[in-house]
Amino acid sequence: MASLCLSLRPTPPKPFKTIFTPSLPSIFRSTVQISPPNHQCRPTTNITRMSYKGGSGSATPATDRLISAAAYTLPFFNSLQYGRYLFMQYPNLGVVFDPLLPLLALYRSVPYASFVAFFALYLGVVRNPAFSRYVRFNSMQAVTLDVLLVVPLLLTRIFNPGRAGIGFRLMVWGHNAVFVFSCFCFVYGLVSSLLGKTPYLPFVADAAGRQL
Repeated sequence: MASLCLSLRPTPPKPFKTIFTPSLPSIFRSTVQISPPNHQCRPTTNITRMSYKGGSGSATPATDRLISAAAYTLPFFNSLQYGRYLFMQYPNLGVVFDPLLPLLALYRSVPYASFVAFFALYLGVVRNPAFSRYVRFNSMQAVTLDVLLVVPLLLTRIFNPGRAGIGFRLMVWGHNAVFVFSCFCFVYGLVSSLLGKTPYLPFVADAAGRQL
């Protein structure tokens, strides 16, 4: 009987052990995957120089070539005054320019021919969208060069170097350099325009391109 009572005695409950496992809300359990940099998607920058010709030289119309070539005669005619010292020192040099004398005489027979040609070229061609960009760029180069040719003349009148001395020699050398540079630009622009190519005159092309 005593053994039966011992078997029926309730066993004490075992102590409950609670294991606390902290868990974060789902918003804080986001997984961030960092992928290695993809070198194939690296942005590239291509720098190209703007060209004003539409392809090969044969693609440029003949009228555009002739107008562009004629535009370079304006600064050339106005720069002939800077070559008088070279013509005095080398008289045979004038033979090279003899074929241009009839055209030069016609140009100078028009009153205020320089101003008329300047504004006609700038307002009638450069600012006229009816002409192609090729013609307008070449005309703007000629106009810009013609404006730059006024600077040596203004410096001569301001400083007045006289007829002798080191100042006069510097003036002669400067005028000779300006005349040679103008002849180079005239020949380069004329030949390139007749061939349908775009001439880029030094000290002039960048300024002319910004005006278009």
